[in-house]
Formats: sequence, structure tokens, C-alpha cells
Amino acid sequence: MFPQKLSISRPAASALQGEAGQLAVYDWDLPADKPLGTVLLVHGLGEHAGRYGEVAANLHQWGFAVRAYDQQGHGRSDGARGDMLRPGSLQVDLCRVVDDTRQHPALAHAPLILLGHSMGGLVVARTLAEQRCSVDAAVLSSPALGAFPNVFQKMLLATLPRVLPHLRVDNGLKAEFVSRDPDVVKAYLADPMVHRRISAGLAAWILDNGAQTLADAAQWSVPTLLLYAGQDHLVNAHASADFAQTAPQAVVQSQCFEGMYHEIFNDLYRAQVFNALKRWLLARFSA
Repeated sequence: MFPQKLSISRPAASALQGEAGQLAVYDWDLPADKPLGTVLLVHGLGEHAGRYGEVAANLHQWGFAVRAYDQQGHGRSDGARGDMLRPGSLQVDLCRVVDDTRQHPALAHAPLILLGHSMGGLVVARTLAEQRCSVDAAVLSSPALGAFPNVFQKMLLATLPRVLPHLRVDNGLKAEFVSRDPDVVKAYLADPMVHRRISAGLAAWILDNGAQTLADAAQWSVPTLLLYAGQDHLVNAHASADFAQTAPQAVVQSQCFEGMYHEIFNDLYRAQVFNALKRWLLARFSA
């Protein structure tokens, strides 16, 4: 029998000025006791923060405050769907949410942990590698450190980002490979805030910066938990394995969930993933 999903009240929404306009920011109810830390969720391509309710519920149950935001061009945030204003603007947006979190009266003194999934994992990785802001730890979930562009896509990416960086096309992601849970796939396809767009500039940014993150792995200095799917058809799992092998072992702990598809926190056996996350967080931030 699969575990029952945890539920949590809907988050309170607010707005913050971002690079491409307003960013939608979400705060879930604070734990009853003083938070062990604040986890800031950063979602992936084509989706939005509202899909992370179960992740937030688990974190809340363990004693963590939880924030999230819709990245530019996603969810309720401004910006053309699947586009970015300019290279680096995704990192700037993340840093603005980090700064806002540091100024939050109830969260200002709590440890801050970034949890990024897929493209969100890459945004977290580049923000930290470029030392744009300081946090206490990071969790990377199936990060987009490597992709599977075909020959035609490679040809397009060799020219389009320079001449038409904001040209948007279908992102090519196959919904059946999001999760092994058919209910998750069904909800993903029915979600009106999930979109299938990606701009040439954003696609090139993902490819270039995934490779740059691997090149920077040996200098990684932020305590990090890397969790990734062994049967990932949406990003290249070998890139995560390469990152884990190259990064300092004292800094990066990794675990591959061999049979899982891309969204490991939405897998049929996601309890294994939540247990790994819980152990790692409580080992570092419990009183």
C-alpha cells in the first residue's frame, strides 16, 4: 500500500518585484514551534510552486518553515511563458526572494535551505556557484545539469539564441515521463498553469549552465544533498552522477533512486525520497 499524501493549508500569496515584473511568492503556515530552518522551493520548467504542496506538508511536519515562488514566465509571475528576460535574470530573482526571506520577521534568524527541482535545481546551482547569495544548505532534486537535445535542436541552438533569443517553441517534455504515478501525470496534464513553452535563450542557458555547473563541481562549497532519478527521461541522470563524483565528498551527499522517473517527490514510492531528505535535514538542523 502506498503512503497517504500529507496535506497542508493553502499558502498565503504575496508579490515581490522581479526582473521581468512581479514574482508570486508563497508562504505556508509556520510550524507550531520555532522553525528549525526555512526551505525555499524553486520549481522546474513549465510548472509552478503550487505543485509542491506535499513537499511543503512534509517539511512543515518536520519543523521547517516553507516558502516558494513562481519563476518568471511561470505560474502567477509576470513574464512571457517559458522565457527569461536576459541571461542571469533567474539567479537575480532567486537572490531577491532570498533577501526578502532574510528580512521576514519570523524567518530572519532561521537557517536558509534552497530546494530546487529540475531547472530550479540548475538555477539554485548557478546562483550558489556564482556566489550571488549566501545560504546554509541546498537540496538539488533531479537538477537539469544535462539534457538530451537531438541533432536538429543542436543546430537551432547554435544560431537562434543569438538572433531570436525570445522565440518560444514547444519544450518537448513528454508528460508520461514526469512520474510513474499515473495520477500525477493526469493532474500535470490537466493543470491550467502548467505550460509547454521554452524560448531559444532559456534553452541555451540551460544547456550552457548545466555544463558549467559540472565544470565547477570540484569547487563546490555549500552543504548539498543531491537526489536524482535513475530512469530520468527529461534530464540526463549521468550529469548528476558526474557532479556527485567530482564535487567534494565532505560537502555533497548524493542518492540515486534507480527506478524512478524525473519527479522523485511525486513517485509512487516517494516515501523513500522524503525519508532521505528528512534524515539529511534533521542531521544538520535539528536542535
